[in-house]
Amino acid sequence: MKQAIEGLEPHLLWEHFYQLSQIPRCSKHEEKARDYVIDVAKRNHLEYKTDSVGNVVVKLPATPGKENAPVVVLQSHLDMVCEKNKDVAHDFSKDPIELVRDGEWITANGTTLGADNGIGVAAMLAVMESKEVEHGPLELLFTIDEETGLTGASGLDEHMLEGRTLLNLDSEEDGVIYIGCAGGRDTEFFLKKDTEAILDGFVPVKILVTGLQGGHSGLNIHEGRGNAIKLLNRLLWNLRKEVDFQLGEMDGGNKHNAIPRECDAIIFVASN
Repeated sequence: MKQAIEGLEPHLLWEHFYQLSQIPRCSKHEEKARDYVIDVAKRNHLEYKTDSVGNVVVKLPATPGKENAPVVVLQSHLDMVCEKNKDVAHDFSKDPIELVRDGEWITANGTTLGADNGIGVAAMLAVMESKEVEHGPLELLFTIDEETGLTGASGLDEHMLEGRTLLNLDSEEDGVIYIGCAGGRDTEFFLKKDTEAILDGFVPVKILVTGLQGGHSGLNIHEGRGNAIKLLNRLLWNLRKEVDFQLGEMDGGNKHNAIPRECDAIIFVASN
């Protein structure tokens, strides 16, 4: 698995990214990733602070000659979206991500990679340990739970930071700086429906939509990628015009920020 990063540069960045891939860090369960950041700070004799919600700030002094530069904050989030294909046996609470090198790309074996925002975290850790990168005084801010509500950023203790300029490293394009965003909103609704007994002579049939590309609901939503939940609904809507059936259950995952790659339904149809 570590062979996937062999020879990649900058070495420090990829080494830290590999180590992060070995650490379970789903949203709201970033404790071990936070401990890893603190361990790196300690072995480099750097000051760090944590707040009540679990964010970490590491103070990185300026390199010689840059002491009078303004303090700049670099920020990345520790958590990742934890999604896998249905046929993959992976426990995100304990299993490492299996890195795969595919030409010029690093991917994962049937799971999300965690580069959002693991590559940003790795970059900050690399700067923390680099003897070559020149910089002014830095505050390295590692926040929690970005993917499911931005609760780390929202609950940040502002007194931990001195810098007035912040660069967020959770982005998609090299050489591009974004100065704003559209934001987001979660909506939950509950629909109460009456249930009915399975009709005599009806048997279960499982229908599965799979093999789609998936993607991030923000980054890739404009690309027209298939949504497995919508596609299966269309299939069932048209099927009901030809076949009488009862819907037993439907499952398309539970990640609000991932375009569903797979969705399955169990319906009951007449055995004949």
